[in-house]
Amino acid sequence: MALEIRVPALGESIVDAVIAVWLKGEGDEVKQGEALVELETDKVNVEVSAEKSGVLQKILKQTGDVVTVGEVLGVVGENDEVERGFSQGTAVLEKKSQQKSTNGQQQPASQKVDGQKSISPLARRIANEYHIDISQVTSHDAHGRVTKEDVMSYLEKNSEHQTPGLSTVTQQSSYTDVNTTVEAIRREDPSNQTRSQVQLQTDSGGREEHVQLSRRRQTIAQRLVEVQRTAAMLTTFNEVDMSAVMEVRTRRKESFKERHGVSLGFMSFFTKAIVGALKAFPRLNAEIQGNEMILKYYYDIGVAVGAEEGLVVPVLRDADRKSFAEIESEIANLAKKARENKLTLAELQGGTFTITNGGVFGSLLSTPILNAPQVGILGMHKIEQRPVVVNGQIVIRSMMYLALSYDHRIVDGREAVQFLVKVKEYIEDPETLLLEG
Repeated sequence: MALEIRVPALGESIVDAVIAVWLKGEGDEVKQGEALVELETDKVNVEVSAEKSGVLQKILKQTGDVVTVGEVLGVVGENDEVERGFSQGTAVLEKKSQQKSTNGQQQPASQKVDGQKSISPLARRIANEYHIDISQVTSHDAHGRVTKEDVMSYLEKNSEHQTPGLSTVTQQSSYTDVNTTVEAIRREDPSNQTRSQVQLQTDSGGREEHVQLSRRRQTIAQRLVEVQRTAAMLTTFNEVDMSAVMEVRTRRKESFKERHGVSLGFMSFFTKAIVGALKAFPRLNAEIQGNEMILKYYYDIGVAVGAEEGLVVPVLRDADRKSFAEIESEIANLAKKARENKLTLAELQGGTFTITNGGVFGSLLSTPILNAPQVGILGMHKIEQRPVVVNGQIVIRSMMYLALSYDHRIVDGREAVQFLVKVKEYIEDPETLLLEG
């Protein structure tokens, strides 16, 4: 019995998605629980898996299509259903072949059918297109079924000599030409296509590229513009001497990693400092809903991570209750999952304040944009040795510029400046982070 592949529930407030890539092609065998298609939402990518084993009979929605929850993407059928379809198709082809023979026309190679072999629809299409005699193709499937991979393997193995089943043009092709043909097949196969490959266009001169924005990139753009339109966003700056933190890291990094299995970085210091500053200035840990200001006495800190499809902000829950080691470990894990596109919706939802570190890319100074509905975001930047005056003496210190963007509707300039000064004090005297919790 055929089973429809439907768009699953995507999470709170998400009603539609874009088909990012089909991981299987029509005619491919699938196993229960195996991923068939990847959907792209504005927050995460979601894989849709097969609910039963069988064969992907039909793909109804193509890469780049917008689909809604519950919509049918394709159909998975049992092997015997597919075999019946092959038999019917074979009969039709043989009938057409006989009709052409009566007219004195030679049956083209693309019409050849081996009735003794079971062939996947995709393999048959490729064989017909490249004039391959299926009877010459060896199956490596446990059930003797000829698959796309078998046909492509046949093409590669017969690239350096003439093959009866190939057209004249293909017989005269070089090894490189056939490899190019194989690569073309792979690109045509929806199971190997990415969204950018499908929707990429170039002009005749190759001087421009037109690439469809991903769903996530479109959402990021909409939200950033919306924040700038609705929030009274302002940024204040300060600089912090990183010498004390760097000295602690140098002195403790080996024992810290040996004990906790994770490196001691800057993020744990800044997270702790921000939590302390938020406790002193709670309006930076709030949001606006209508005519109300909601003050939050929990500290879920978002950490901005640059991923291939755009910036994502996974959330470090209850940061005030975590140790330095727990903070470093969890941030490293979230960043890894972000780069591998494995974050869940739960790991992205919520957040009361955000940290973004442009310094890892070499940024000296920038103005971060709020992550709505939050009213505060701290921007870290690169550490640079600069001459500064300490106790009347010019000395060289490792300095970092800090930027705090805030929503002026509920955060006054005085609060914002004092918040940033408090963060500066904690970083320049990191022992206070331990003494004040």
